[in-house]
Amino acid sequence: MRFTFRFTAVLIFACLVISSGTAQENKAAANSMTSALDTTIDPCVDFYHFACGNWTKNNPIPSDQSIWSRFGELAEHNREKLRDILEEAAKATNRTANEQKVGDYYATCMDEAAIEKKGIAVLKPEFDRINSIKDKTGLPELMGHIHSQASNALFSFGSGADFKNAKEVIAQADQGGLSLPDRDYYLKDDAKSVELRKAYVEHVAATFKLLGDAPEKAAAEAKAVMNIETALAKGSGDRVERREPERVYHKMSVQEWQALSPSFNLTKYLSSLGTPRFDSINVAEPNFFKALDNELKNVSLDDLKTYLRWQVVRGQTGALPKALVDENFNFYGKTLQGTKELQARWKRCVAATDGDLGDALGEVFVKKYYPPEAKERTLKMVKQLEDALRRDIGELPWMSDVTKKQALIKLDAIQNKIGYPSKWRDYSTLKIERGDALGNSLRANEFETHRQLAKIGKPLDKQEWQMTPPTVNAYYDPTENDINFPAGILQPPFYDFKADDALNFGGMGAVIGHELTHGFDDQGALFDPEGNLKNWWTPADEKAFKERTQCIVDEYDKFVAVDDVHVRGKLTLGENTADNGGLRIAYMALMKSLADSGKQPEKIDGFTPEQRFFIGWGQIWCQNQTPQMARLLAQNNEHSPGKYRVNGVVQNMPEFQKAWGCKAGQPMVAENACHVW
Repeated sequence: MRFTFRFTAVLIFACLVISSGTAQENKAAANSMTSALDTTIDPCVDFYHFACGNWTKNNPIPSDQSIWSRFGELAEHNREKLRDILEEAAKATNRTANEQKVGDYYATCMDEAAIEKKGIAVLKPEFDRINSIKDKTGLPELMGHIHSQASNALFSFGSGADFKNAKEVIAQADQGGLSLPDRDYYLKDDAKSVELRKAYVEHVAATFKLLGDAPEKAAAEAKAVMNIETALAKGSGDRVERREPERVYHKMSVQEWQALSPSFNLTKYLSSLGTPRFDSINVAEPNFFKALDNELKNVSLDDLKTYLRWQVVRGQTGALPKALVDENFNFYGKTLQGTKELQARWKRCVAATDGDLGDALGEVFVKKYYPPEAKERTLKMVKQLEDALRRDIGELPWMSDVTKKQALIKLDAIQNKIGYPSKWRDYSTLKIERGDALGNSLRANEFETHRQLAKIGKPLDKQEWQMTPPTVNAYYDPTENDINFPAGILQPPFYDFKADDALNFGGMGAVIGHELTHGFDDQGALFDPEGNLKNWWTPADEKAFKERTQCIVDEYDKFVAVDDVHVRGKLTLGENTADNGGLRIAYMALMKSLADSGKQPEKIDGFTPEQRFFIGWGQIWCQNQTPQMARLLAQNNEHSPGKYRVNGVVQNMPEFQKAWGCKAGQPMVAENACHVW
């Protein structure tokens, strides 16, 4: 299953630009910049709407999206490129092994008529396996099979770096088994949560009816599913509390893990799953496994079978008939996210192929769209940002020289992974068969599950990537102490070497700075240069650091995401710290670049380099989203809404206020500005 327990800080973001061009090219980039502005807004009152006002007005949410942003524009652009690659691979006659796999996988996914013809009969082998167990003693072996198909039914199991010995990979067990976004959806008693739970139960019942069950039976089955998931939710840890690494690190023996759930035979489970032999495991939530054991004792076998049937169907909807796809979308798309229309099938099939065969598809993508010079330019800017962060750490007034020395050692140890992995994944043992949509998905899941499980007990491969090369995103991993920028975000028009330096540093520079700062946010700061969970702070510096991060928590807690839902300052602390620190060090890097150039900074369309820098930052976060999606993200996502990724940062920066002539008392001038890095 695709479960690797890590504190990976992922950046959900938009357009990127880099390097400098001619005056004519800079003018073209500036025209694109100014077309998004709403100059009727005072930048010192609401900089986000100043930077994005015309963009948000002219870019309504597409009917197949719940959120639309500059990030979404680039992702859509990439999907079209991947579609071209896949359609060519699907019809080509002289293909490599990987081209055969991605081409046949995509073509089979696109063959909706064949999927309709096979109908729900394709599920019979899985349902028969579930129905075959005679009593609960057969559950562990059944769960081994189900978990091999990338399901997290009942709980999650996989592999990951040992937090306190990051060179080694150990087994990881964690909470799981829920179909709603978070445990709070089952536990909160406000009107909106009650309404969503009612809609969810109706959705589960409708799914069972599509599987052929009578309405009365389907209603009872939906209630059984809800009861089991609610029990699992009650035993689950809180999302905010789980941000603390020590809170989810409990290394124990297999025997100690077994003692938490004595009614579930782990020896049979691990044997069925096919794990290597191991002596120790990180059980992230011990109390969850106690709650799981209690539920397994009390729930009936029939209800467990119903729940597992539901989990199988929910996890494989994309390879099933249209009626099941539509019903899934009606709840998860329309009700939960506010999306009006289901995405075109080709978009869903591109995503599925990238998800199951990402390196095979990514290798072709890189050859076609990612020239070597793009990597070189990115690495150059990374060095500029690292130099700026090095200066920033050295100048911090609140940190002692002892801790500064350790921080600089960690900074120097950060590995920069740009574009694509140094070694491509080997899919030779994965069988992709044209015409077998469900089988392809299940076999791909089993392939990935066993690839992950095979890591247990082995050294951590720090060259491996957690994102596929076409992905439009980036991340920092504290257990590896590395930043990762896939090729998918490093390309024209968003990776724009024609734009001027000010826009470059406000966009791409701030993004790089964001990822570097994650190494020193409230989570990253707990890991040493080798990726181990280890305190390298003096007590006084640790206290000062926590006081400064609490300022950010308090600041963002006041922001309203939608209606009565506020941004969760503690949940979003890591990302907000990275946004604030990333933009500040990007500004430092720009100032040094301008000084080193020896040229007189010029205005473009009336804006100084400093002003263009902040516009560049503001415009990568332009977005529109449905109220439903805004509510969902505010409750569950570690990133603040785009408006506050902009305004929440610039109001803390004297550099911004100087650039725009803002006065004390204006909204973009925080009375008590927060400053960590």
